[in-house]
Amino acid sequence: MKNVLVTGGAGFIGSHTVVELIDAGYKPVIVDDFRNSSRSVIKRLERLTSKKVVFYDQDYRNQKLLENVIKKENIDSVIHFAAYKIVAESIAEPLKYYENNVSGFVTLLEALLKNKVYNLVFSSSAAVYGDPPIVSVNEDLPCAPASPYGWSKYMDELILRDACSSEPKLMGTALRYFNAVGAHSSVQIGEFPKSKPQNLLPIIVQACTGQGSPLTIFGSDYPTPDGTCVRDYIHVVDLAKSHVAALQNSNSLKGGNYRVYNVGTGKPTSVMELIKTFERVNRVKVPYRLGARRPGDLVAFYASPAKIKKELGWEASKTVEDSVANAWHWQETMAKEIIRKESTAQ
Repeated sequence: MKNVLVTGGAGFIGSHTVVELIDAGYKPVIVDDFRNSSRSVIKRLERLTSKKVVFYDQDYRNQKLLENVIKKENIDSVIHFAAYKIVAESIAEPLKYYENNVSGFVTLLEALLKNKVYNLVFSSSAAVYGDPPIVSVNEDLPCAPASPYGWSKYMDELILRDACSSEPKLMGTALRYFNAVGAHSSVQIGEFPKSKPQNLLPIIVQACTGQGSPLTIFGSDYPTPDGTCVRDYIHVVDLAKSHVAALQNSNSLKGGNYRVYNVGTGKPTSVMELIKTFERVNRVKVPYRLGARRPGDLVAFYASPAKIKKELGWEASKTVEDSVANAWHWQETMAKEIIRKESTAQ
């Protein structure tokens, strides 16, 4: 059994990946300081997997503490999720993002190489593409991020590429995510943003529960079939499985020891389509209003996932219907309970 360090493993994507790692026979070891996640996720992971989940409540940027974990747990590979990820916040506080996402990443690599851990899967983002000249993007397109968040992810990709070049034993895989949505069908884990949600599906969910304001659709006159923006929504469980595929295939990478992959469905879905699918599947009415276009929004943007299918054998299997059903079921069961318990404890 291989021991996998999962930084940020209590977060939305990280927790789902922990489940898939356990199912695949790995032993995940979580390092998370819970600044953007809930400590209750550990017990819920244990209920879901029927396994004891090893975790360390600490900042991944503390190199000494991180090296202690690597040695104690005999770590031989790493999946790195721990990063700030709000685009608007990165514009307002760029140094915060560069310090955590970039400086922290350098510290992580130093700790890994010092302790001869040579397998790293990096959580990157489709934000590295910025405003690409085509709507279905592939990994060969030049990167031109449009925010400090996007730049921090691209800088980390370059750092990882150069580290792999200087150390042939280091196997580095960067996964460029598109829009992660949904929740685990068990409803033990799901998206639980501590701050105001920034992504469309959690905003829809909050609008339907009355926790948030009615949803505003920014622009209904775009040159798309229904006038609203088009994106690529990938179920978080499919996304989690891509990390397992990256680990399992790390030693068979072709053309070098560093690889980049898009992780998306390749199937475009508009804002209005997502809303109407949510209403149809969950039999609820989404309160929304039409607003003006928002500066910086791309008209259409979705993945070309051909490379990851060809080289890693991974492809998305879940549908948008699965995503909206799981997200609403999670909200209506476990998320409400977590909110109640945490508000009572305060």
